Amino acid sequence: MKDSQLHRTIRQRGLHLGVVPERAAAKNGSTTVTLDHDLDVLPEAGRRLTVAELAEHVDDLAGRLWAAGVRTDDHLVVHKTANSDVCLLAMAAARIGAIPVMLSPALDGATVGALLRRLDQPTLLTDVHKLDVLADEPVADLTRRVLIVSGDRPGAVSLGELAGSPRVEPVFRPLDEPALITHTSGTTGLPKLVVHTPRTQGLRLTPQWRLLSLMRKRETVAIHISFVHSRMFAALALALFKEMPVLLMNESDPDEAGRFLLDNRPGLIEALPNSLMEWEPLADDPRRPFASVKYFSSTFDAIHPRTMSRLLSSSERRAPLFFQIYGQSEVGPAVGRAYFRRSAHRTNGRCVGFAMPGCAKVRVVSPNGKRPSKRNPGFIEVSWDGLAKTYFGEQDRYDANRHGAWWRTGDVGYRTKAGCLHMLDREVDMIPGVDSSLEIEDLVLGKLDELSELVVVPGQDDEAVPVICTHDDKPLDRERWRTAVAGFPQLADPIQIPQAELPQTATLKVQRVELSRRLREQPQPRG
Repeated sequence: MKDSQLHRTIRQRGLHLGVVPERAAAKNGSTTVTLDHDLDVLPEAGRRLTVAELAEHVDDLAGRLWAAGVRTDDHLVVHKTANSDVCLLAMAAARIGAIPVMLSPALDGATVGALLRRLDQPTLLTDVHKLDVLADEPVADLTRRVLIVSGDRPGAVSLGELAGSPRVEPVFRPLDEPALITHTSGTTGLPKLVVHTPRTQGLRLTPQWRLLSLMRKRETVAIHISFVHSRMFAALALALFKEMPVLLMNESDPDEAGRFLLDNRPGLIEALPNSLMEWEPLADDPRRPFASVKYFSSTFDAIHPRTMSRLLSSSERRAPLFFQIYGQSEVGPAVGRAYFRRSAHRTNGRCVGFAMPGCAKVRVVSPNGKRPSKRNPGFIEVSWDGLAKTYFGEQDRYDANRHGAWWRTGDVGYRTKAGCLHMLDREVDMIPGVDSSLEIEDLVLGKLDELSELVVVPGQDDEAVPVICTHDDKPLDRERWRTAVAGFPQLADPIQIPQAELPQTATLKVQRVELSRRLREQPQPRG
């Protein structure tokens, strides 16, 4: 089937995760998937698989889940140590018509317990390490059954013991029924469970499908995003359908990541904004690990211009591009734009892009009847058929954000006369007297290369407090800081903390509300 036909079929019939490897193998079974780690559930599989082998493994695991008692319409919670086998297990669950519920390995035991309660007796698929983390939770009472990927634990069924189970014919979920559940980042409290359908997942492929179609040749695609995020499944499906070799990266350490990139020379990297920020020093690595990269892509938080500029400058390809897609779990990709090597450093980092034809529609709603602007930001809303179906068990919270066909994202901003969407801040993160905390962060990070992170949050008296981290946690040069922030008199003195103490979500977003709470409850000396 040609790309255009496959795309049309997916738009009409939805994306069914359980048959993604099978469909990709039918196009080209020799396409490779290379890992920087071993699969926990299939350690013998090795680190280099063909798509045909991937399809065989998903079929095998689907049979094991069925033998373990998982059935069509069951909720199967996948919560285990970070590993790309999470994707295989989710696809295996989808193949038998179960609904995979993806919970980040970064969640603490109490949060996982609360989400298990909300799901009302799901099956839990985990590992012995995570069961130890959940020791204080009544897991046996909260679940119908507990499965582990390997090993032995009383009261749990090991998938490793079910190898060779009979295969099961694939089941296709109805187009508008739940097919995958992921969760929000939890930056403001207990994560919400976001329900995706075959239709919403299929439609969300459209923006990136078009971007990939602009590529003149097939490139190896490196993916480094959370394995439990809805974007992970979209990125993997797109690459496989386009017959592009895939690198699935679990390791975030710059040295290890750089070595893996050097060994495999990708032409495209999709990664979390904070991961790319952490990898910035690799731009100066004499080994040139980004030399082969023609395209960088990020689809989560808006990324800092400094990061884009350094990465693009480190590529040895002709006219490299950085694609930024703005969106969230509830809406998928909403707007986007490309950045270029010669101009990325001059870019306004708050300009996150333009709506793409045939995809999501975006509007900015004024809070007071006046035209939204930088000084009078409005509420960013998105409308299209790719919106998530609901929040599982919290329809009221979902409805509170839904205004007819429009979804209120929780971000505030405005649109320029040219139509570019400027995202200034999350509504809950706004600070009196500050037009945009994110804009301040963009500008100051561009002046101080020694900063590995800068987050402006409200302090004890709602003052704008810059919390900073430096590379290798080196002491900040206060004189350089004062020069860099001379244009922002509303900023309080900076507070420096070790990078490891920065509270982050599964997708490495800084938990600004939690960081602000810590400042308010445990004020630290400044200056």
